[in-house]
Parts: sequence; C-alpha cells; structure tokens
Amino acid sequence: MLATLPRLLPSDFPAIRRGQVKTLQVNLGYRCNLACRHCHVAASPKRTEEMDGATVDRVIELLGRAGVETLDLTGGAPELNPHFRRLVEAARARQVHTIDRCNLTILEEPGQSDLAGFLAEQGVEILASLPCYLEENVDAQRGQGVFEASIAGLRRLYRLGYGDPDGALVLNLIYNPQGAQLPPPQAELERDYRQVLAERYDLRFNRLFTITNMPIQRFGSQLISTGQFDDYMQLLRSAHCGENLARVMCRELISIDWRGVVYDCDFNQMLGLPMVEGAEARPLRIDDLDLDRLRGRAIRVADHCYGCTAGQGSSCGGALAG
Repeated sequence: MLATLPRLLPSDFPAIRRGQVKTLQVNLGYRCNLACRHCHVAASPKRTEEMDGATVDRVIELLGRAGVETLDLTGGAPELNPHFRRLVEAARARQVHTIDRCNLTILEEPGQSDLAGFLAEQGVEILASLPCYLEENVDAQRGQGVFEASIAGLRRLYRLGYGDPDGALVLNLIYNPQGAQLPPPQAELERDYRQVLAERYDLRFNRLFTITNMPIQRFGSQLISTGQFDDYMQLLRSAHCGENLARVMCRELISIDWRGVVYDCDFNQMLGLPMVEGAEARPLRIDDLDLDRLRGRAIRVADHCYGCTAGQGSSCGGALAG
C-alpha cells in the first residue's frame, strides 16, 4: 500500500503553513463499488475499513466549531457508509455547506434508488467523477460499463434539477488524466465536456475540475511497475509553480480518516502521514482537535505535494490557476 512513500521522502518541497480551518474533509471508509486504476485511495468492493457511529458523532460535534464552513465527504464511495445520511442531515441542520464526492455509478446500485433524491432534498453539492466524456476511455480507466452507469446517474441528478445554472443544486464534474501526464487546461476541457455532454446526452453541469493523478497507492504502484515513477516525479517537479503555494487546499482544510486520525490532506492520509503531537510524535485524533491552535502550524510535505503545484496546480477543487 505504502510502497511509494520511501521514494517521496525526504523532500525539498517548500515549507508551508496552514491558515484557519474552513473545511473538514472526512473519509468515511475505503469500500467502493468500483476499483479505478487512478484511485489514490486504492478503494474497492473488497475494502472493509469504515467509520463507525461513535467517530461520526465526533465529526458532528466538530461541525459546531467556529470557522467550519464546509463538510467534504469522500471515500471509497462515502454513500456506502451506514451513517452517511445521518452525517449529511446533521451538517445541513447546522448550515454547513456539504459536498459529496460521488462516483455517479453508486446512484444506480441496488438499495440506492432514493440516494439522488436525498442529496437533492438536503441541498448537497455533488462533485462527480467522470474522467472523460468518451465511453472507451472511462471504461478503460474504471471498468466495463462504468460510463453507461455514470450517464444514467447524471440523468437521474439532472431530472432533480442538478446542473441547472439558474438553480440551487450544484453538480461539478472531476477529470483525471488517463496516465502519467498533467491535466490539460481546465477551461478548455470544460468547454469540450459541455459540448459533448449537451449534444450527445442532453446533460448540463456547473463546473469541471481537473485533478492531477497522485503518485501514491494504486496509481503510484502502477507507475513503479511500468517504470514510469521517476519520470512522472520529474514531470511534476519541472512543472512546479510557486504561485500555487498560496492556494493549496491544505492551508484551510484538514482530513479525517475512518478511525478519526487527523491529516493535513487526503493524500497524506493515504501515505500514513498524520498530524503529530509532542516529542513522541503521537498521531493527532479528532478528540484532540483545537481548530484555532492549528493556525500557523507547519504542514507535513513530501514529493507528492508537487502534484498540487505543477502547472495550473491541482486540489480537491480543481486547478488553482489559469
């Protein structure tokens, strides 16, 4: 799982410090109905890690803290966690903006026929993974039949009002490159997505976000096995843009894993690099959190951080510049 970590440390990535925490990104578990080639979580139907009810309760308590504006739910497929809907309802009751990182196909899974309606009712923003607008490319990256199920999921959301530029229900799409290259310019690719999805499927969305593939977990292992790891890291390093450092997601976000351990970002979570406390470097847990004390704290960095600053930059909210 962590085979790439020794190759990412030590690092000369520039030192950065965090500001005020505004976003809690919570990984509800690594179980997923898909096993995508680019997945930095290495999620799959065989994974069993899952946040329990007691830890979800701690997250709900944290949502009441001053400054928390957004709850960003991820996985795996976060919707497979049995406490997913309870957590969403609690966040929305506290007026916390809530994002569901949805793979779209989950909306078509048995037992999830009312999921899209629930998300619409709660006013949840959807960040939907659709790594290409071409069926052959999506199926090659994510599995046979995934594109068809993704389009079905998009249609289900569209009928509920998602993607309407004049409506309140936000549907954003996420693009990942097919392999060891940087994403193309986000604005140009968004125009292509809009044209193809409108003409072929009569579908709309709000924004497209491009995200660089991170050299960790499943994608990192693929790079190593194909002899591309060092070249890919050199690509990321050579494309580093210092201006992106001011906008990287970890300055205003913390990541919480299924056990309640706290990280500077989801990528550090997948590398087993938690926030630590004291001389014994004890991993920081959600029960230990004082959000105000995190301001100004140094962020743990390694060479994978170049994936966030290369070219236009990349974060969980897409390109940082350009």
